[in-house]
Amino acid sequence: MSLLAHIQGPADVRALPAEQLAPLAQEIRERLVAVTAKNGGHIGPNLGVVELTIALHRVFQTPRDKFVFDVAHQGYVHKLLTGRANEGFDKIRQTGGLSGFLNREESLHDVFGAGHAGTALSAAVGLANARDRLGEAAHVVALIGDAALTCGVTMEALNNAANSTQRLVIVLNDNEWSIDRNVGAVADILNRLIVTQPYNNSQQGLKRVLGKSRWGTKFLNFGRSFKRHVKNWYTRNSSFFEHYGVRYIGPIDGHDLPTLERYLAFCRDAKGPVLLHVRTEKGRGLAAALKNPEKFHGTGAFDPETGDSLASGKPGAPKAWQDVFGSLLVREAKANPKVVGITAAMPAGTGLNQLKQALPAQYHDVGIAEEHAALFAAGLAARDLRPVCAIYSTFLQRAYDMVIHDVCLQNLPVTFCMDRAGLSPSDGPTHHGVFDIAYLRCVPNVTLMQPKDEDELSDMLHTALQSGKPMFIRYPRGAAMGKPIKEKPALLTIGQAEVLQPGSEIQIWALGTMLEDAQVLAATLRAATGVSVGIVNARFAKPIDHALLGQQAATAKLIITMEDGVITGGFGTGVMEALAESGRTVSVLRLGWPDQFIAHATDVKTLRAAYGLSPEQCLEKALQRWRELRGA
Repeated sequence: MSLLAHIQGPADVRALPAEQLAPLAQEIRERLVAVTAKNGGHIGPNLGVVELTIALHRVFQTPRDKFVFDVAHQGYVHKLLTGRANEGFDKIRQTGGLSGFLNREESLHDVFGAGHAGTALSAAVGLANARDRLGEAAHVVALIGDAALTCGVTMEALNNAANSTQRLVIVLNDNEWSIDRNVGAVADILNRLIVTQPYNNSQQGLKRVLGKSRWGTKFLNFGRSFKRHVKNWYTRNSSFFEHYGVRYIGPIDGHDLPTLERYLAFCRDAKGPVLLHVRTEKGRGLAAALKNPEKFHGTGAFDPETGDSLASGKPGAPKAWQDVFGSLLVREAKANPKVVGITAAMPAGTGLNQLKQALPAQYHDVGIAEEHAALFAAGLAARDLRPVCAIYSTFLQRAYDMVIHDVCLQNLPVTFCMDRAGLSPSDGPTHHGVFDIAYLRCVPNVTLMQPKDEDELSDMLHTALQSGKPMFIRYPRGAAMGKPIKEKPALLTIGQAEVLQPGSEIQIWALGTMLEDAQVLAATLRAATGVSVGIVNARFAKPIDHALLGQQAATAKLIITMEDGVITGGFGTGVMEALAESGRTVSVLRLGWPDQFIAHATDVKTLRAAYGLSPEQCLEKALQRWRELRGA
């Protein structure tokens, strides 16, 4: 009999007898593997928190109590235990299925959405402070990972937690490395002691008695100091958190359900902020995930027996964009020892693992700390090095102030390579890289490029490193175009576009991989209207080629811009601004993502159709504008 099938909500989890919890955990793991093997997803993190999530729902009561998951990519188990173990879960990250992260619109049990690391503790401190102001009795639990401690915002929240909240439970899910070494049996004995009710009752009673006199108060102060030093002797981790006013407990086994429940119950009843350090095994229950935790942190469809990828790539298929970039960076770094690569905990995802292997002295991984990555790069550039920051487009948003204040204001030669520019379809709105053109175009000293193929990426990277200026290169997720790369890269003229197909009455200006759609649109427009249609590889979203644009505007009746980004403030808006500055009155049709957060779906094609950007919809918009112009 399936236990999971009878779990309609957390109350059903709390009602289960203890002997059924281990079978439930096993059933959950089997469901996780089956679904992610088909859909892809964050299988490793979720397999590691099965027992922890069960224990959380047995000790606390959502939605009254509030859970905040850092990143929330380990929230699949939470979804299964809160009434979502249905068809929606089977289609997780796919069109019509559940989000791969927590989502406030999806369930009352998801009090706070997330998709980026480091946000949980600040949000939880805010929720706890709001609870105190409202006079509520609910508990707030922040589940953070060890990697979150490299995020500046987590440390900022830790600095304010004790002064901002009366009660807060922080669960540190340590699944990769310990903050310090395992502290052993003595620390476990001490921690067993402090979570027993008689011990804490006696502590409270002793404090009340001794606190009534001056000598008693001095004794209490000495006792606190002595206990802290004794505890720190055995558990060096504790001093780090307790200096912030956060009580430290642990580490404990994150797969031992009775122990988890006992410690979580103690934390629930504690006063002030308390941190429970839990040791878990990432990928537990799937041999392939244990052997290769990086790959199975987030993966595409795979064979659950072997762990082999089920991606449909054929022999000789084009490399992924990030892998092309990685090999190009190695070539540049070998030619110039001033070139240094920087990643924020994404070596494989950005392709910098190739630099790490080939030239480790010219490689840095700063952890999940995008702000530091950008500012660190600025420091390197101030000494005439040539740092290359490889950061996903959506994560560069976190370093926006550093981009403006530290790099561009000082006109320093930092090159930012933005992977995942455009859509990351299964991940959804937290991961789509559609805002970078708009948020960078307004910053002085920025040069922003997007290549049409691998060879042009080679030229752009070489041009950026030779320029001595702040440079930004964006490219999408997925397979590149399969274009051979010439032996020696060329220097591009900054701001110069490329005419791919001459035309006179309609001109299509497209960025990067949108050129494929531009060629389809041009052919169908010519067939439908009989007019001359030109195609321009814009190359640069900033600066735009004013000379070519002005030349074409002298004869064109319609200019169409195509970009894989939001149209609000994007490349098309830049074209309109350039035309206005030159006094041209040519009609401009902007094709790009609307002023909305784009949902998740199985693939980009589905999302383009949903938001009016399929080839047929683009053609209809172009024909409608052309008919309006002809009528006018």
